[in-house]
Amino acid sequence: MYDALRGRYVFSCPERGSAQVTLSAFRRLERLPGARHPVAYRVEFVCGCGGEHPALVSQDELDWAPLGLSAGSFLNLMTSRIEDAGAELGDLAARRIEAGDWPWSFFCYPEGRPRPVFPSAFWLLAGGPGSSVGLAVRCPACSRVSVNLVSPPHVDVPFHNDREVGVLEWVLDADVDEMVAEFHSELESSSFDLRRLAL
Repeated sequence: MYDALRGRYVFSCPERGSAQVTLSAFRRLERLPGARHPVAYRVEFVCGCGGEHPALVSQDELDWAPLGLSAGSFLNLMTSRIEDAGAELGDLAARRIEAGDWPWSFFCYPEGRPRPVFPSAFWLLAGGPGSSVGLAVRCPACSRVSVNLVSPPHVDVPFHNDREVGVLEWVLDADVDEMVAEFHSELESSSFDLRRLAL
């Protein structure tokens, strides 16, 4: 499902058979009701065929797989041995988190501060390849939805945090359909304010 060495999710595509997409190609994430473990999410993603398709992703695939914990094996050219890449990448991620460097972050507008977050807190994304990504995130601390304008690597690459992000100075309501329309119109406006992410 997630290819840690390429940094891409592998989903099925009705046109091409399969699609490899980054996290910034997701458009909507919705936690499915039911069991608490394993938690599953319904996602919609933009495919290379030009369409948007649904897929199912577990919370582990969203939050932990991009850190490379199940990256597989590699040939260490220094020792001529097959070694586990997941153990190396997992150890590196653990050390960075222990040092206070979080893999993903966003700016919570109601609290007026940056917050650490996992991709399972993402709700809506909008943007295109090479352009900025509008990211609606439900804050794990206050449960309110804030919108940030970030670069694609801020979403796709763990531990890459933009120095400045655009912050929509408005908290979104709980009405999903109306919120999606408002989210898209606000992305096209100039109502984003730059905020520094000092984590």
